Amino acid sequence: MTIQFFCPNCNEIIGFPDKQAGKRARCTSCGQLFIIPSESNKKPKKVEPPKEKGQPIPGFYRAVFVDNWKLFFESENVTSLVFVIAVVCFKFFTAGSPCCAFVTHYAIWGWLLGFYLNIIYETAFEIDKLPEIYLGTSITFMWYIIKPFFLFFCTMAVVQLPFIIVLVLRKDEGITFENVRQAEFGLLHVLFILGLLLFPIAILTTAIGKDFTLFRPDYLLRPVFKAFLPYLVTVLLLIAAALLETRTTQYTGSGLLRTAGHLAMNFAVQLIAIIAMRSIGLFYRHYNCHFKW
Repeated sequence: MTIQFFCPNCNEIIGFPDKQAGKRARCTSCGQLFIIPSESNKKPKKVEPPKEKGQPIPGFYRAVFVDNWKLFFESENVTSLVFVIAVVCFKFFTAGSPCCAFVTHYAIWGWLLGFYLNIIYETAFEIDKLPEIYLGTSITFMWYIIKPFFLFFCTMAVVQLPFIIVLVLRKDEGITFENVRQAEFGLLHVLFILGLLLFPIAILTTAIGKDFTLFRPDYLLRPVFKAFLPYLVTVLLLIAAALLETRTTQYTGSGLLRTAGHLAMNFAVQLIAIIAMRSIGLFYRHYNCHFKW
C-alpha cells in the first residue's frame, strides 16, 4: 500500500510504500527533510537541520564497505535492482545491432547517470534505499536522459577547466586532446589528473547543491583536505568502476560461457558504480561539517 501526503514545505504530493513509515525522506521538489507519516493525508513532521555544524559523524568506512552491501539484499530495493539488470541486459544484447546500438547506448547511459545522481542525493540525506524508478511520459523520459548527460558534462568541464585552458594555449605546439596522451608527461597531465580527482566532490555539489555557483575552489577543496582519506576512498571506488567499464565487452555472439562472463562484467560495473555513488553521498552525510554550503 502507498502512503500519499503533501510536502510540509511546498505542498507537492508525495508517495511512499507504507513500510517506509517513520523513516526520514526528502522532497525531491524543494529538498525539505521530513518523517514519513504512518497514514495517507497526514501531515509529515519536518526535520530541521542543525543551526551549527558540529563534528564529522563516525562510521564512514563501515557504511561504505559493510552497510552498502545490505542494500542488494533488501526487498524494498528489488524493483530498482531488477530494472538496472534489465537495462544492462538490454544494452548488452543490442550492442551488435547496427540500427539501434548507438541510440540505445546513449539512452541507457543517460538514464543510468540520472540514477547515479539520485543515489548521491538520497544517500546524502539519510535515505538508505535505492531510488525509485520514474519513467514518466515520452517527453519527460527524454528529459531524464538528456539532463544527466548535460549535468555530468558540465561538471567534468568545470573540474577540467585549467586543463582545457592550457591545452588551448598550447595548440600552436601541435598538442591536441587526441595526442596529449603521447606527449611527454608534464603540466597538462597533472592538470588532467587533478581534474579527475576533483570530480567526485564536484558531482556531489551538482547532485545536492544543484547550483553551479557553488563550484568555488574553497567550497570544493575544503572538504577534500579536511577528510582526505575518506575522500580518497570515493575516488578509488569511482576509478575502479570506470576502469572495469573500459574492460567490459558487449554481446558478440560467442559461446554461452563467454557471453555469461561478459554479461557478469557489465553487472559488476553497475554494482561497483552504485557503491561508488553511495560513497559520495555518504561522504557528504558524514563530513557535512566541512562543507561551507
